[in-house]
Amino acid sequence: MGSYIEENSASPVKLPTIKFTKLFINGEFVDSVSGKTFETIDPRTGEVIARVAEGDKEDVDLAVKAARQAFDDGPWPRMTGAERGRIMMKYAALIDEHIEELAALDTIDAGKLFSGGKAVDIPNVAQLLRYYAGAADKIHGEVLKMSRELHGYTLREPIGVAGHIIPWNFPSSMFFMMSAPALAAGCTMIVKPAEQTPLSALFYGHLAKQAGMPDGVINVITGYGPTAGAALASHMDVDKVCFTGSTEVGRKIMQAAATSNLKQVSLELGGKSPLLIFDDADVDKAADLALLGILYNKGEICVASSRVFVQEGIYDEFVKKLKEKAKDWVVGDPFDPRSRLGPQVDKQQFDKILSYIEHGKREGASLLTGGKPVGKKGYFIEPTVFTDVKEDMMIATDEIFGPVMSLMKFKTIDEAIKKANNTKYGLAAGIVTKNLDVANTVSRSIRAGTIWINCYFAFDNDCSYGGYKMSGFGRHLGMEALHKFLQVKSVVTPIYNSPWL
Repeated sequence: MGSYIEENSASPVKLPTIKFTKLFINGEFVDSVSGKTFETIDPRTGEVIARVAEGDKEDVDLAVKAARQAFDDGPWPRMTGAERGRIMMKYAALIDEHIEELAALDTIDAGKLFSGGKAVDIPNVAQLLRYYAGAADKIHGEVLKMSRELHGYTLREPIGVAGHIIPWNFPSSMFFMMSAPALAAGCTMIVKPAEQTPLSALFYGHLAKQAGMPDGVINVITGYGPTAGAALASHMDVDKVCFTGSTEVGRKIMQAAATSNLKQVSLELGGKSPLLIFDDADVDKAADLALLGILYNKGEICVASSRVFVQEGIYDEFVKKLKEKAKDWVVGDPFDPRSRLGPQVDKQQFDKILSYIEHGKREGASLLTGGKPVGKKGYFIEPTVFTDVKEDMMIATDEIFGPVMSLMKFKTIDEAIKKANNTKYGLAAGIVTKNLDVANTVSRSIRAGTIWINCYFAFDNDCSYGGYKMSGFGRHLGMEALHKFLQVKSVVTPIYNSPWL
């Protein structure tokens, strides 16, 4: 099992002051219509951080009205792309000025490592804003070579009001994976952060105002999925809804969109991603990749490599190496620089993960390492690896969304491909091999949206990702993400002396 730091003996990090707890609508922080609030909890301790305004249908209506007016009558979609880009660049600069504060908010709200937030997550969202700011003045259609005596061209226009329902595992990253391309396209929006992690989203609303974003362009409604989220998904004046979360909720989003105004939907849903390790792999590096793939962000990541398949020739050596290296994944306070795993996001997720671990043991899988909660308070769980796993066990079929690996064996390439595809999901996959032919064959055969060869979690702003099968549809990042917020309009005029005059 991994080590555990009982108390943080490192230099203490100054905890952030909670500045924003109200809804952000039309450029102002306001109480919810009902006046209700809800608690947001620090997963390190299980204690209340603050009470946050609980938005409901009436609040969503007000936010959508503001976004609708900002789109129909406001300046944002009518600005040149360069003008939108300049404001987005200022927005990014303001985020850079508040990196530590924003990283600390996501640490106390989501249990994310402070060091990772400060060095990676928050700088990356600023860079993501700059990426799409640079694309804002490069949105154009094309001239068409018509088959008749007609002149035709296309325009790419913003889709309108977008609703973004973001998950709790990457509160900052997902805020901007959804909003940055929508802003560049000229859309206005309502962001509904997860109820577990509302704090950084409200801060981003404040910074948008500081950057000069016109009122109503970004609105933030904190609240619960079945109320605020459902109201946003079914709203008649929302033109597109984007959701990242579970497949079960994704179905409800689609139903709400279909039974309202048939709004466009983009979904990034569950995953049970395979990592295939072949006999020619460097066992040491393969073990590092396997642990990274399941333990990064304490396993709370949709593309986690929760199913690891190892070719039989190196299986025994791999198991020994994995058990040895798991000890390096230290569990502890996410503000402590020695920690590599913080707490799970909340007690519900904590209990869910532990119940799956117990189920795996009952089904006959063997615990190689971990499997228990750690510490006297908070929602910490040991890095957990199961061997002797069969493909039909719940731990091998269900998305656990925690630090739990299912380790299995294979003989041939064809068997590896078959096992990798034996899932209802198709979000990502990893391949570890020195053989280019194997890498090419397997990467073309796995039905998943992203394939990583001899790496994992290799994200880049230029490289879009999203799901196959029940992992959803639509793409984040790259130009694919920008295009999903644009409508294509065809314009046709007759050529002089044509029969159409």
